[in-house]
Amino acid sequence: MNMNTFLLAFIFTLIAGLATVFGAFIVFITNQHNYRILAAGLGFSAGAMIYISFVEILPQAISGFEKMFPSYGEILGICGFFIGVILSAFLDRLVPQEYNPHEPHEKANSSSLQRIGLMSAIAIGVHNFPEGFATFVSTFESPTFGLMIAIAIAIHNIPEGMAVALPVYHSSGSYKKAILYSALSGIAEPLGAMVGALIIFPLFGDISVSVAFALIAGVMVFISLDELLPSAREYGKSHDSLYGLFLGMAVMAVSLVMLKM
Repeated sequence: MNMNTFLLAFIFTLIAGLATVFGAFIVFITNQHNYRILAAGLGFSAGAMIYISFVEILPQAISGFEKMFPSYGEILGICGFFIGVILSAFLDRLVPQEYNPHEPHEKANSSSLQRIGLMSAIAIGVHNFPEGFATFVSTFESPTFGLMIAIAIAIHNIPEGMAVALPVYHSSGSYKKAILYSALSGIAEPLGAMVGALIIFPLFGDISVSVAFALIAGVMVFISLDELLPSAREYGKSHDSLYGLFLGMAVMAVSLVMLKM
């Protein structure tokens, strides 16, 4: 395992994970009750994640499977995608709806808000764990591709950090506590990378990369359609989520083209 690539992969994963902290800072420097800002961020991140999942991540997974299993590589990639969707749905069921990090909580009392913030951080951390592994192994496959995965996940993690920081800050009035909770939700990203690098990748080799790509494509699309877009519509006005969606797709498309030039 090349040490320079290892360090680069870990740095990408760390930056993507700790983008949640940047989301917390946005809460502090803007009007904390202006949920349209959060709506725009959620729509934008959904667009970026859906675009890169279908245009880059899933095709990479299918290509990897086809190299090992030429006859049914595409089927394996598609199956992996839907397994990722099913896993996300299962994880989503484990978190009670009142603690969903993408639901508006402005009417809750202070004690409820703080618990919502903690549960949101845990829920986001669970989602971030496999994302960390995907970022890590994609960087080994191609540093440029790994960078794009990291950017997409970081964009997604910014509104996630806002979703954690908002209830914690409202309930406690503490900047430090809001930042801490947001950081804890993002730290699962590099933890997932370490587990992947030290255990999963050495045991299963190249096939683990294709499996990770297929799964994470399903996870990202599920999160976008089940959580980000519905929440964006809930927080903002009628077309805020749609504008954010297409803007996120456009930014990701331009970024992919520029990095390949």
